[in-house]
Amino acid sequence: KEEAVREALHDVPGVTGASFSDVRGFGRGRSHEGAEDLVGVAPRVRVEVIVNDHVAEAVESAIATAAHTGHRGDGKIYVLPLASARRISTGQVGTEAV
Repeated sequence: KEEAVREALHDVPGVTGASFSDVRGFGRGRSHEGAEDLVGVAPRVRVEVIVNDHVAEAVESAIATAAHTGHRGDGKIYVLPLASARRISTGQVGTEAV
């Protein structure tokens, strides 16, 4: 669903960019008997988007809607505070650097 997520992020005002990385990982799944089993390592896509606080909810919603299939493996969204930001090329700091 990488393409759908990328298109959805383009439509959110205030999003100035995103990073998409190919990663590998594993998760815990449920077997037919209901016991937790480790699911094998599989290729995944990690999406990182840094935005100002007032845009975060719209970004979260856009990603959740675009990535949703209803099947295991749709992914997770983590929203974290950013301690600081600095744009190296201009020296801007804080929200101006985002």
